[in-house]
Amino acid sequence: MSSHHIVREKQEPALYIHELGNFSEEYLGQLLEWSPTLIVNGAVYEKVLSLGLKVDVVLNTLDGVAVQENTKSIIGPGDEYNTVMNYLISEKYPAVNVIDNDKDLADLAFYIDRINIVLFTPEEKSYAVKTGFSIWKPAGSVFLINVVSYFEATNLRQEDERVFKVVEDGFVAFTFATEFLFLTEYL
Repeated sequence: MSSHHIVREKQEPALYIHELGNFSEEYLGQLLEWSPTLIVNGAVYEKVLSLGLKVDVVLNTLDGVAVQENTKSIIGPGDEYNTVMNYLISEKYPAVNVIDNDKDLADLAFYIDRINIVLFTPEEKSYAVKTGFSIWKPAGSVFLINVVSYFEATNLRQEDERVFKVVEDGFVAFTFATEFLFLTEYL
C-alpha cells in the first residue's frame, strides 16, 4: 500500500536562503523535504544552484548571472529582508523559514504579526511565540531566551543569563504580557 500526500501551494513555509555559510546540508534537506517555495538571495544563487536545487525566486540577481528557466526575479530597494518579507506577505504566504549566518530574529520583529518566521543559523533556530505557547521537550533540552521582559514558564529552570533548561520530560508552557517572546534552540 502506498501513501500519497497532496501538498497545496503555500501550505508549507517558504524557504529564504539569505546566506548559506556552513549550514548543514542535512538540515537543508529537511527544510526542502516538502518542496517549499525556494527564495534565494542573489549573492548565494550560484552556490545554491551548485547543490542542484530548483530556485523559484531570486532576490537582487547579480549582473551577468543567468537564472534558471521559470525562476522569478524580484528586486527591492534597501534591505533584502524587507523586500523578501513584503513579497511573501503580499503573496499570502503564512510562514517562512530563513537561513542566515548571524541574523537575530528580533531584527525581523516588525513582520512577526503578519508572517510566521523561523530563523535558522548553522547552530540554532529561533522563533517567536505568543503567550500560552506550550511545547513538549525531553529533560535537559535547552532554550536560549534573551530576557527583555518578565515571563513565566512551567518545567523550565534558568541556568545562566539566557540559558534555560527543561527540568523533566513534558510540556513547557510560556506566559507573558508582551506581544511575543523569542525562543532559540540548538540544532
